[in-house]
Amino acid sequence: MKKVLIVGAGGFIGGFIAAEALSRGYETWCGVRESTSRRFLTDPRLRFITLSYDDPDRLASELEGHSWDYVVYNLGATKCVNFTDFNRINYGYLRDFTETYRRVCGTPERFLYISSLSALGPGDEQGYTPLDGKMIPSPNTRYGVSKIKAETFLEMQEGWPWIILRPTGVYGPHEQDYLMMVKCIDAHFDFGVGFRRQMLTFIYVEDLARAIFDALERSEPRRKYIISEPRAYTQAEFRRITARALGRKFVIPVRLPLWALSVACKVSEKWGAAKMQATTLNSDKYRIMAQRNWACDISDAVSGFGFAPRVSLEEGMRRTVAAYRSCKC
Repeated sequence: MKKVLIVGAGGFIGGFIAAEALSRGYETWCGVRESTSRRFLTDPRLRFITLSYDDPDRLASELEGHSWDYVVYNLGATKCVNFTDFNRINYGYLRDFTETYRRVCGTPERFLYISSLSALGPGDEQGYTPLDGKMIPSPNTRYGVSKIKAETFLEMQEGWPWIILRPTGVYGPHEQDYLMMVKCIDAHFDFGVGFRRQMLTFIYVEDLARAIFDALERSEPRRKYIISEPRAYTQAEFRRITARALGRKFVIPVRLPLWALSVACKVSEKWGAAKMQATTLNSDKYRIMAQRNWACDISDAVSGFGFAPRVSLEEGMRRTVAAYRSCKC
């Protein structure tokens, strides 16, 4: 039985990664903070280790005496009150954990880092050529910059068997950002931004979890892969699919100009800073929502480890809506 450590196991994606690891027969360890919710980590077979990411010396003592065959690094921040926290959490924590782990535990068989499609930045918004691994990264968000810094750090580690996944928008039961869109459509409104065509891509959370372990088991080290459904959708297609899952026959599309979104994001960001709370709408989110082309080329993942998403957006939204209906969260 191989051992896997999931760093950042709490939260939406972490629970699905842990479930997939158990289903494949791994001895599954969840790296969590003292304050981490274990809401999605209730299986009695799971083992836990508390990790202090802010304190490398304490982290070393926590890791002492342990080793794992695989490490899945899922820790990261997608929104922050202070944008310097992106660098501290998404880059700094990865650097400190990797250096400490290597010194204390040695080198794992594979180290998989979950990055983001935002690390690449905007692509072709005229001809809508899909984003691919040959692009020169040019992130236009502070979140994306922190992710490409983390990727670059791993690439510079000689002999470190990293694999990097760059998932597009991850959705599924309990995810909160897409849930906001589901709730709007459930209330018969679909809010879109910008008047130029926008191509959206998605990956269902269980498909991402399967991709993680397929890559660990089959991929050569020191490879990067974009993870997405093989096709892109327009906002109108997303609206129709979600409306069908909700049983809503009548939904009013509301198209907002980008300048209105920009104003809303700035106001929300200032309000969040005043209350010391991270908000979903902020200047980073504006750039993400304003990006017109999220189409992806996943051929590297297909050839690299046989990536084959099983859940279409239609089926994934049906499952997501069922979870939303059951808890009304």
